[in-house]
Amino acid sequence: MATASASTGAPTVYALDFDGVVCDSEPESSISGWTHARALWPEIFVDDSEATTRRVLDGLKRTRPVVETGFENTLLARCVYEEIPGYSVDEILASWGALMPPLMERWNLDRASMVSGYGAIRDDWMEADLAGWLAPNLIYPGIGEACNVAEASSACDVFIVTTKQARFAAAIMEEKARSANLVVPETRLFSQCVSGIPKTAVLRELGDAAAEGARKVFVEDKMSTLEKVCATEGLEDWELFLVDWGYNTPEERARAEANPRITVWGLEDFVRDLEAAAAAKA
Repeated sequence: MATASASTGAPTVYALDFDGVVCDSEPESSISGWTHARALWPEIFVDDSEATTRRVLDGLKRTRPVVETGFENTLLARCVYEEIPGYSVDEILASWGALMPPLMERWNLDRASMVSGYGAIRDDWMEADLAGWLAPNLIYPGIGEACNVAEASSACDVFIVTTKQARFAAAIMEEKARSANLVVPETRLFSQCVSGIPKTAVLRELGDAAAEGARKVFVEDKMSTLEKVCATEGLEDWELFLVDWGYNTPEERARAEANPRITVWGLEDFVRDLEAAAAAKA
């Protein structure tokens, strides 16, 4: 299922999404989507002027809350570039889940090839300029230190559960261990990018491996993912949190606040909880 080890005996288990919870990857993922789209459809992306590039990257930043897997940035780049009717920024934010499959069919695309192609763009960038690729991937302030406090305590285990390809998340974490004080072992990294295995399945595995009576905490920036967890039998004992610093909209945060199973967390709430759990006070 995943590349990580789920075994844990800690009284508190944290499963953290990566992009939008730990790492602000929007600038890098948007640039990669723009670059991938231009490589995939050179006959369409004939204008790569500075003004057009800024317009597309701004559109990708605004639509970032809908992206669950990186290659979706490529589709969004074409939507923004061509200004496709029915695919305005507002329409994308409201209905991307329904709007994306018709585009995949219309453009004769498949998920595996798009994941591979988008990953190749990143691989090429990393090979040519690793520092340049890492620079736009920013760890949110205070996150690294809080994760390290939790990870260093026998009272906590911290896992990363992400749709990002594992090698990219691992590369960011390795570099940020030096520059941003984030240390999470690669054996705690679950990636479902290519397989499409849902996070709900990973949470079930983590829950099965947890100590009896352990507190289980899932932290996400995607409201749709948290709603899937709410609807999945067997995950009722997971505490669910939507972060207000990640890739979500005011409407989604309002929806979370109306859901009795979900709590909206600010950065200070997150840091305070990890520190308290590490001290066995949570």
